[in-house]
This record gives sequence, structure tokens and C-alpha cells, in this order.
Amino acid sequence: MPTFDLRPLTAGQVELHDARRKRRWTVDLEPFAIGAVPVTTAQYAQLMGNRESGSESPLVDITWLEAIKFCNAASMKEDLAPAYFFEADEVIWQTNASGYRLPTEAEWEYACRAGTVGSQYGPLDAIAWTSNDKLENPKEVGQKEPNAFGLRDTLGNVWEWCWDLLDPARYGDYRVFRGGGFADKPWSVRASTRRGGAPGMSHPDLGLRLARGAYDDALAAQGWSSAADSERGKIAGMLPSGWTPRRH
Repeated sequence: MPTFDLRPLTAGQVELHDARRKRRWTVDLEPFAIGAVPVTTAQYAQLMGNRESGSESPLVDITWLEAIKFCNAASMKEDLAPAYFFEADEVIWQTNASGYRLPTEAEWEYACRAGTVGSQYGPLDAIAWTSNDKLENPKEVGQKEPNAFGLRDTLGNVWEWCWDLLDPARYGDYRVFRGGGFADKPWSVRASTRRGGAPGMSHPDLGLRLARGAYDDALAAQGWSSAADSERGKIAGMLPSGWTPRRH
């Protein structure tokens, strides 16, 4: 039996925002499936067998690279084609694979918003754990109210890794994470808030939520494209005040 509860979502649109480039654009999404809750420590322990017996608390302290490997392990356990392979130091997304993967940033925001357009899909105290709750650790998943897609904990509790690069011109290979965590101020726990970190970085309020969905174009899918990553890595004109680009 499948280990993970994924909810199928129909095709739709979501508007994304790049603050540095002062750009907004609309992404058309094909159908995909995404986890009803973040991956738990119990699910990780059951599959990987290398952590202490787990609980229904969200898995945290996992790097982006470990999340990629977890996705592949989950796929192989269920005889699905793994979504990722490693080529030297690069992770390649096999977009036509049926296996588990990280959501793209566009998929994540579409899933979180569930048809809403505001900062949150409901009253924050009803849908999310934030610093207002004065927690020292994440809470067990699924205790707050779901959004209209039946997804819980997309906001608050723990941040969630996505597939996309954050801002390659400024941050190199940093990957996006979304959603806010239990220690974050309520004003920052919003559907549009985006942060990121190095692929080898972990944090006690950063986990993941699984997705699935296969697509024909090997170089572009669900709001992500290899060409766009390359273009975003270029710097044209004056640098924004206060930063210099990362050196590769």
C-alpha cells in the first residue's frame, strides 16, 4: 500500500512574483498530486530506517539533497520511476518520471492558495502554527484546519523545500523553501513568502511535502524551466544596493 497520502489537483493558474526583478507572471499548471501533509518523521524512519523511531511530527533537519534522495527512495519502494538522477554534482529532474518529487514553486503556491488570493487561505490562528504559539518544536501534522484542497500545514509549522532555484544571480545554487515555520512571526507566514538555502543546509523548522506528476518537456515543467534558470543567473545593469553576486 502507498505510504503517502497525496491529493490530486486539477489544472489551473497561479501568479508568481520575483521581488528583485520586480516581475509578476502567471503560470499555467497541468494536473499534479501533492501531499495532504508534510512528510513525517515516522514516514522517514519507515522508509529509510536510519533515524530513531518516528512520530507524526513533520520531518525537519533534512537538506535539499537528502530530500531529493528521499523522493527517489519512496519511488523505488513503490516501483515508480525515480524523478531524479545525479550527473556529477548536478541533480537532473526527469520530468516524464512517475515517481515522487519535490513540488515546483508554482505548484506549491497553487496548492497552498487553493483558489484564494490573499496572504493566507484562512484566519492564521486556525490554519497555522506560528511564533504566536510559543512553540519550541513543530507540532504533529494535521491539527490545523485544511485549505479548500484538503491540504494541511502548508502555512506555518515547518517550511517546505521546493525544486526551484531561489535567485541564481545572487545566491547561486540555493533552492527555494516555502510556507513559514513555527518560530516565524505571523506577518511573514504568507502564501507568497519565499526563502531559500544551500542544497546541503538543514534547519530545525524545514522539511518537505511530496508531489507527483509527469510531463513531456524534459527541460520545462510546471513553472520551472532550465532556460529560465540560465536567464535568471545573468546580471544586467546596476546591482541592487547592498549585495554582490555569488561566485561559482
